[in-house]
Amino acid sequence: MGILRNAYQEVTSSKPLFVAIYATVVVGIVFSSFYVFSAVYSNNNSSTSWLSSPPSITSYVDAPYLDRSSNYSQLSTFAPLMPISKLPNKDTKPIWDAPPRNSQIPPLKNFRLTKQLVEERVKDNVIIVTFGNYAFMDFILTWVKHLTDMGLSNLLVGAMDTKLLEALYWKGIPVFDMGSHMSTSDVGWGSATFHKMGREKVILIDAILPFGYEVLMCDTDMVWLKNPLPYLARYPDADVLTSSDQVVPTVVDDSLEVWQQVGAAYNIGVFHWRPTESSKKLAKEWKEMLLADDKIWDQNGFNDIVRKQLGPSVDGESGLVYAFDGTLRLGILPSSIFCSGHTYFVQAMYQQLRLEPYAVHTTFQYAGTPGKRHRLREAMVFYDPPEYYDAPGGFLSFKPSIPKSLLIEGEHNLESHFVVINYQMKQIRTALAIASLLNRTLIMPPLWCRLDRLWFPHPGVLEGSMTRQPFLCPLDHVFEVNVMLKDLPLEEFGPGIGIREYSFLDNPLMPLHVKQSWLSVQLCQDGSQDCHASNNISSSGLLKFPKRSNEETFKTVFSAFKHIKVIQFSSMQDAFVGFTNKEREEKFRRRMKQYVGIWCCVASHTPGHVYYDMYWDEKPSWKPMPPQTPKDDHPPW
Repeated sequence: MGILRNAYQEVTSSKPLFVAIYATVVVGIVFSSFYVFSAVYSNNNSSTSWLSSPPSITSYVDAPYLDRSSNYSQLSTFAPLMPISKLPNKDTKPIWDAPPRNSQIPPLKNFRLTKQLVEERVKDNVIIVTFGNYAFMDFILTWVKHLTDMGLSNLLVGAMDTKLLEALYWKGIPVFDMGSHMSTSDVGWGSATFHKMGREKVILIDAILPFGYEVLMCDTDMVWLKNPLPYLARYPDADVLTSSDQVVPTVVDDSLEVWQQVGAAYNIGVFHWRPTESSKKLAKEWKEMLLADDKIWDQNGFNDIVRKQLGPSVDGESGLVYAFDGTLRLGILPSSIFCSGHTYFVQAMYQQLRLEPYAVHTTFQYAGTPGKRHRLREAMVFYDPPEYYDAPGGFLSFKPSIPKSLLIEGEHNLESHFVVINYQMKQIRTALAIASLLNRTLIMPPLWCRLDRLWFPHPGVLEGSMTRQPFLCPLDHVFEVNVMLKDLPLEEFGPGIGIREYSFLDNPLMPLHVKQSWLSVQLCQDGSQDCHASNNISSSGLLKFPKRSNEETFKTVFSAFKHIKVIQFSSMQDAFVGFTNKEREEKFRRRMKQYVGIWCCVASHTPGHVYYDMYWDEKPSWKPMPPQTPKDDHPPW
C-alpha cells in the first residue's frame, strides 16, 4: 500500500493528463491485486471436498452449465471466480455420448484404473463407483441413468469382463477394466464367484482411496432416487458412512441412525469413504483379512473389523461414533431413506415418516437377480428397452377382487394369511391360463399379504418395525419370480407365459399407442341380457363375455382382437373352465406348480416353512401346515 500512496502523491503534483493516466494505472493495480487474491483463495479451497466445505459461489455458477445455449454473458462474468475444481474438463466426454460406430475401441490397457482415469470423472473430489459383470448390464444402465438424470456425471463403472466393458464403452458410459476375467453369466448369492466379487469391491476401495478422492461405492442392484451428495455433505467429519440392514427405525427424521440402537448388520451395498488415514487403514486391513481367508463373506468381514471397537460417540449431535481402531469416525445412514428391500418394498417406511428416499437396495428378497429386477420394475424405477412395453401378442390384465372380510377382519395369523393368498392365487392361475390360451403377456395384479416373509421364525411381522397389516407385498413373497421368468422346457411345461409387474400400465415409459389400444371385457352370466359369446362391442366400448367359457369360445371371440394391445377383464372369477386338450392342461398344471414358493417361518418347528399350493382348492382338507418330518419337506407335487 506504500507504493500506491507514493504513486498518488507523485500524480497529484503532475499535469492533468498524467493524473488521468496514473489514476487508470492505480485502479488497475487495485483490481488486479483483488483478482490475484481471489484466485489464490479459490485455488486453496479447491482441494477441499465439496462434501466437507461447499463454496458459497457454487450453486450460482453451476446453473449456466446446465444449459450452455443461454446466459453466456452471465457465465463469462462469473467464471473467473469459480474454484478450479468446478471448471469443466474439456477432455471429459459427456455420459451417453457414444463413440462413432465406425471408430475403433482403444486397447484394453487404456481402461486400466489409474489416478488420471478417476481424475477425468471426479467432481468436487467425489467419485461414485459401481461394478459388475455383463449379466448385470441392465442394472448398470439403470444405475447410470438415475444419476445422470440428477445431473451427476462424476461416476465410473468397473467391468469384470471385457464383454461388459465393450458394451458400456459403445454406450458412452465411463468404464474401467477391473482385470477380473469373470464369467459373463449371473452369479448366485453365496457362490464362490459371489464371494470373489465381494473381494473385488474391497480391492477397489483400497486402490482408489490413495488417489485422494472420496468414494461413494454402490452395488449394481440398487438405484439412486435422489442426489445423495448434499446429504453426505452434512457429515464432513465422517470417515465412513454406511447403510445397514436395520428394519426397526431408530430415528423418525432424516438424521443418522442412533448407533447404540442399531443391532442389524452394516450393509456394504451403499457406503461412502473419505480418503483419511483411518479409512485407508480400515480398507487395507479389511482387504488383507479377506485375501487371507476366502471363506469370509466381505460384509461379515467389514462388520467384524469395524466393530472391533464401537464407541464412544464422536459428539452429542452428529450421530457419528468412533469405531474400528478408535479413531475412525463412522455414521450409519438412516434405513428409512437409504432403503433396504424391507424398509422400501415391505414397510414403505419413508412414506409413513413422510420422508423422501435417496436410495433403494434390493435386499430382503427371495428370487435371485430376476426377483431384484422385478421389484425395481414394480417400483417403476427400472429402465427397460422400448420393446419391453410392447410385447408381441399384446397384454392381458384383470381387476382382482378380494372381500374385505378376507383382507382385514379377524386376527392376522397363518390361517388368515393363507386364506387371502389362496383367494388371489386362484384368480391369478385362471388369468395365466387365459394368457397362455390367447398368447398374451399377463400383467400381474397387486398382491396383498397379511404376514411378512423372512428366513427365520417370526410372529407375522417383525416387532418394532413399521410393517402394516395387510400390506402390498412383493410378488416374490409368494411366487417364484425367477421360475416364472425362466424358459422352462416346452415339451414338459407347455408354452411359456410372459408376465409384467402390477404397476406396468402406470409406468411413464409406457408408449401412448399401447395404452390407447384397449379393450375392456365385462364378465357376465350366460343367458342374461346382452351376454353371449360374440365380438360385438357396445357403444361404450365394452365387450360382454360369458363366464365359464371354454377354450374354443375364447379363441373364437378374441381372435378378432389380436390387434388390440391391452385386454382387461373385469374379473377372473369363474372366467375359464379349462383347456380342451388334456395334454396341454397337464403341461400347464406342471408349470403352475413350479410357480409358487414358501412362506417362512413357523416358530418351534423344524422345518418351519409352509409350501404354497397352486391347486389348494382341489384338496378339501388342505391346511397351511409345515412339513411334519424332513421326509415330507418337498413341494406339493
